[in-house]
Amino acid sequence: MTSSPDVIVIGAGVLGLCTAAELASRGHAVTVIDPGGANASSVAAGMLAPALECLSDKAGPERVALLTRARDLWPEFATRHGLTLHQDGAEWRDPDAGAAIARLTASGFSARPVPGGLFTPDDWRVEVGPALLALSRVAGVTAARATVARVAATAGRWRVEAADGRAWFPSTIVLATGAAPPVPGLPDRIAGPVAAIEPFRGQLTPVAGRGPAHTVRAPGLYVVPTPTGWVAGATMEGGRRDLEPDIEVSYRQVAAAEALSGLVGTPGEPRVGIRGGTADGLPLAGVSGEPGLHLALAPLRNGWLLGPMVAGIVADGIEGRAPGPDAAALDPLRFSSPAA
Repeated sequence: MTSSPDVIVIGAGVLGLCTAAELASRGHAVTVIDPGGANASSVAAGMLAPALECLSDKAGPERVALLTRARDLWPEFATRHGLTLHQDGAEWRDPDAGAAIARLTASGFSARPVPGGLFTPDDWRVEVGPALLALSRVAGVTAARATVARVAATAGRWRVEAADGRAWFPSTIVLATGAAPPVPGLPDRIAGPVAAIEPFRGQLTPVAGRGPAHTVRAPGLYVVPTPTGWVAGATMEGGRRDLEPDIEVSYRQVAAAEALSGLVGTPGEPRVGIRGGTADGLPLAGVSGEPGLHLALAPLRNGWLLGPMVAGIVADGIEGRAPGPDAAALDPLRFSSPAA
């Protein structure tokens, strides 16, 4: 089988699907190719959390402002694509809540003291399973379950070959493969930055039972509501790609989450995902310098937060529009050496 959609998106994580939905809403015919199964975006809590990222990562003002602008794109994006956005805030447990509140307010966030910490209304969330499903069903987006074996530029178009023999001939490719190795056939100057993406293994544990009213966090730990209870997470181990859950880690994770939140429940099977991270912790998103090749990958743990922003930057690049104010920070070539 061969076909020639406008755009092929390789990878059905949050960045790939947000980009596909954005392009489809602009009138492009988009096919998303993915082998199926769990990915890092499905093994996530769906937090849209610029405020508490400011505390947990001690991000600088420019990073905090970028993450806040990314969050602010979510209400319109969610409405346009039929996603449920929970604007229920988050709690941060910290004995030194006064200093944390001062840091948040200095960064433009709202925060108030609560027993054992603070509450901010400025961090939101989405439910990852329903959101991924809704994005995959946006009108104009076609899903193809396949593993891409090779890409090649040919006669002004791209050839995308699947391992099962299928081929597509789009004018444009969006590479949204997360922490995966470079797809064979990528130009060397793109394969290099993709190969340099570091994998980070993350494990979380779903728990059935009564959930919290909103997200509860502490350094290295979160408890996030789900439709059936809550999820406890998460680890972040650089350099690891193994997917076998660690049961002892899960026990400790759930015990710490119960102590933090005061909740109890029935733990489910722990889940593991591999996230991709760059040297500065921001994704590679936008034009690649190769005709018809664009990137949307490696957002580390902020894939859900950055989804609509990345989608807009990539779609603007595909359409030849002037770059927006945040495009430079996510430029896929920002780590490349200047040409001699």
